[in-house]
Amino acid sequence: MNTATHSFGRSLFELLSSMRFAISLLSILAIASIVGTVLKQSEPYANYIIQLGPFWFEVFEKLGLYDVYHAAWFLVILTFLVVSTSVCITRNAPNFVREMKSFREHVSEQSLNAFKHRHEAVTAHAPEALAASAQAYLEGQGYKVKNLPREDGVLLAAKAGSWNRLGYFLAHSAIVIICIGGLMDGNLIFKAQQVLGYKKIETRDIPQSQVPAISRLTPSNPSFRGSVQIPEGSSADVAFLNVADGYLVQELPFTVALKQFRIEHYTTGQPKSFESDVELFDHAGNKVREATIAVNHPLIHDGVAIYQASFADGGTRLTLRGWNLFAPTASAFPLEGTVYQNATLTSEAGEHTIEFIDFRPFNIENMGGDIVETESTMSVLGGSPVSDNRHLRNVGPSFQYKLRDARGQAREFSNYMLPLELDGRWYMMSGVRDSPNEAFRYLRMPLDAAGEIDSFMRLRGALLNAELRPEIATRFARQALPKEAWGTEIEDKLKFSASQMLALFAEGGFQSLGRFIEDNIPEAEREKAVGTYLRILELAAFEALQLANQQAGLPAPLSDDASGWLVRDTLNSISDMFVYGAPVYLQLMSYDEVKASGLQLTRSPGQNVVYLGSLLLTLGVFFMLYVRERRVWLRIKPGHALLAMSSAKQTIDFEKEFTQHAQALDTLTQSASAPAKNPEA
Repeated sequence: MNTATHSFGRSLFELLSSMRFAISLLSILAIASIVGTVLKQSEPYANYIIQLGPFWFEVFEKLGLYDVYHAAWFLVILTFLVVSTSVCITRNAPNFVREMKSFREHVSEQSLNAFKHRHEAVTAHAPEALAASAQAYLEGQGYKVKNLPREDGVLLAAKAGSWNRLGYFLAHSAIVIICIGGLMDGNLIFKAQQVLGYKKIETRDIPQSQVPAISRLTPSNPSFRGSVQIPEGSSADVAFLNVADGYLVQELPFTVALKQFRIEHYTTGQPKSFESDVELFDHAGNKVREATIAVNHPLIHDGVAIYQASFADGGTRLTLRGWNLFAPTASAFPLEGTVYQNATLTSEAGEHTIEFIDFRPFNIENMGGDIVETESTMSVLGGSPVSDNRHLRNVGPSFQYKLRDARGQAREFSNYMLPLELDGRWYMMSGVRDSPNEAFRYLRMPLDAAGEIDSFMRLRGALLNAELRPEIATRFARQALPKEAWGTEIEDKLKFSASQMLALFAEGGFQSLGRFIEDNIPEAEREKAVGTYLRILELAAFEALQLANQQAGLPAPLSDDASGWLVRDTLNSISDMFVYGAPVYLQLMSYDEVKASGLQLTRSPGQNVVYLGSLLLTLGVFFMLYVRERRVWLRIKPGHALLAMSSAKQTIDFEKEFTQHAQALDTLTQSASAPAKNPEA
């Protein structure tokens, strides 16, 4: 049993002290770090589902890739790497220290003769005299030399660059220090509390004041990285930590108040710079500091670094005008809204909830792209916002909201405040999409000559008003026929056709009209029938516009191209309304903008430890790469000198240096005083 235990312990020690094991762990960490760099970390899970899809979301979630640096397996590998590298250092340090001090003076002449880099010379000098000259030469070349007398001569053992081995200690110690720094910032305390049941991730969408203590972290928490959005004029004393599919509330040792937020943009619409003027207060309400935080210029206070990370809307107040799109009326109703708040909307389609989600004070769009037509005829703005600077234009403010019905189903809308010019005509634009990963499809509502949407709304109301259809049909028939045909069967047929087209169109737009033609007209006659019916519909719509203006006490529209395009665009827009997905259109009239600053707050005691490790690693790599260890032996006997040289790295510089030393030996053996006489001569 003792033998087995001893064998297991020895095997474990050998594994931990193995360089291959440490390199394997380091390789895994390197791959994980690449994933952590490429894949944005600590995002809400909903963002990952949209980006990756359900299958890969589950795979990545199981692997813990959404928060790699705090994943349990990552921290375990860090721990093993610390232990393994420490054991390596402990095991090899004594040998390396001895090797740095050693001159390897016990080398034999036979071993020297086996060296690849050796040089022999004949000498007539006394061994002691040649050794003294050679020692002076080597010391002049930066070598430390040890002169060792031998029975038949002298051995010079020299070394240079022994500090090369210091690189090993520095590099390996740096790995240990960096890993310890990573463990210090690895939320180990929270993970232990979570395992023991003392802490729990909050998944409910509730105000932070209602988050229970089990999901809150105290200000004394040694390490955290959280974020918070603060509107102008507001303050915060907590940060939110995204963890798995929920969050934790991190209480701060101070209160951050945002006085003002400023932002500058490039012509492409991308943020150029943004900064926040903040004040810090202690929990007693006393102001302790005032500063400006900008990108790459954080504020550090009480061990907490505050970074300028992002910006958002802070609750802009919106003044809106609402239109009931399917009501046979042209009247609008007022509505007030605030970003991030909800409002209740009641219309003929029932009760809806408006969730105001964002406001943008300006939008840079590429207006040079083509308009892409979809099956529903609703168009999508073409081009990338930054693809062609020649067509970039600020199209003004917009706001985004979701309209949720009583069943909980919602669509997202994006409405521009200012009209957009497309194909030489002006429209109010309202985008709609069913999910965040889709592009917006836009409902285009034409403006009249005065630049107002009211003419469109009046014509829309008249076309949807069943009570006005008989009069509209009569106006159309009498406009199309001479007076002598009024009151005849021809007029009745025209009135019936016009009333029928108006009714079909009011039921479902061009789609409804198309279905009627497919069901009732032979295929060979459909193309001709389409042209006829569209002409009837367009002329009847123009009569509807005249009637709507007359009822509103306005002048009759002119029979010109502008009125013709207004009628045609209105018919297209009404047809699109049936796939628009909302019973109302909300027009932004004015706003009171409130900005919010996104701050990231971190307490990272391991940061300076990692910096120290990085410095040591740099020094270690420098020593290992640029400090060359070289050793020279010179065995001198009467009449003979043998030079041998070795180095861990056989570089070109080493070859040159060996050649230099060999030439120097030849010079030393050929110089000095005349040789002594041979006793046997």
